[in-house]
Amino acid sequence: MTTKPHWTGRLPACLMATAAIAFYAGICLPGLRPNAVNAAMEKPAASSGAGITAGWDPQAAARYLDDREVYWQGWEHAKKDHGTMCVSCHTQATYGLARPVLGHALGEQSAPAAEQVMLASIQKRVSMWNEMAPFYSDATSGAGKEVESRNAESVLNAIILSSYDRRSSGHLSATTRTAFDHAWALQSTSGPTAGAWVWQNFHYTPWESPESEYHSAALMAVAVATAPDDYWHDPKLAANFSALTGYLSSHYEAQPLLNKIVALWASNWYPSIVSAQQRAALMTEIEGRQRPDGGWSLTDLGDWKRVDDTPLETRPDGYATGLVVLVFEECAENRRMHLHTDAEVARGRAWLKANQDKTTGAWPAWSLNKKRDPDSNVGKFMSDAATSYAVLALEYRR
Repeated sequence: MTTKPHWTGRLPACLMATAAIAFYAGICLPGLRPNAVNAAMEKPAASSGAGITAGWDPQAAARYLDDREVYWQGWEHAKKDHGTMCVSCHTQATYGLARPVLGHALGEQSAPAAEQVMLASIQKRVSMWNEMAPFYSDATSGAGKEVESRNAESVLNAIILSSYDRRSSGHLSATTRTAFDHAWALQSTSGPTAGAWVWQNFHYTPWESPESEYHSAALMAVAVATAPDDYWHDPKLAANFSALTGYLSSHYEAQPLLNKIVALWASNWYPSIVSAQQRAALMTEIEGRQRPDGGWSLTDLGDWKRVDDTPLETRPDGYATGLVVLVFEECAENRRMHLHTDAEVARGRAWLKANQDKTTGAWPAWSLNKKRDPDSNVGKFMSDAATSYAVLALEYRR
């Protein structure tokens, strides 16, 4: 079963990217007058939100995510060559998945400026791939970081762009196909990572750490399965798909619970990744970790330890709860899964509705690596991803 694309009521990805690139370069492209570019870049007024799930504030969530994206685009550490920016796992990648869903729910006729600039940067890096420097260099960040960052970027580009294509035109654009091609070219063919990608590792859980290799490979499998035009049935890529699913299956048992949840998501389309026996054990474990208030905590989804030896936050968070609810919702459609999660999903959704910050619009989440100031830029990274997953879970449509 593949997810069917639907029209979002917003500008197609190719058009909004063209406008954004023109904005980025400060030029007028043929057929796009300066005033047309400016109009396209204006944040549209939201509709009444009649199609939005009741009980939470999507406009506040949109403001939070847009503000964080604007901050990321202006942050010196995020700026890269050729006027582009880093595709961060925590802020940009999750923003790219959730923001168009919010735009559709809010009835926006075009994407906000921050979203368009983000997408234009990704497309520019894909189209100029051979001219772009890796996000990190071996000289300044340590041996192997150029390969790691190049691999990570290629996968994240494909995940984000295919998601946009699915929600806009319903067809893979040439740029998205190129992004996938870049990723497949870097897929490991031998060694312990065969079938996956050597991932960026700064020992920052969950995105830039040893376990991120599996996590990102599972997300890539979801992106491939849900890409438009039956991409996952392309016979030219059968060997790549087989290697990917083989890696996910053979490395499953060694993963923290967080990664197994994403593997469950991918197994919605690739049953061989998680066996029926493994699935039954996994469901028992996930359900057993749900708190009495309906939420899940990232602390319970792995054997984590902060580098500064401060105690981990034990409260439920939007990242874990949003991800679990989203995966349960997605997999519940597949009758082969035999999942009976309605009660757990209802309690999880209720927790999400009750725990959106009424001031910021964000959902709480805390670093697994060290105690962070929640008001600092890096202290908000976990909430960036948590808010995106919460949005995806609450606006999931069967």
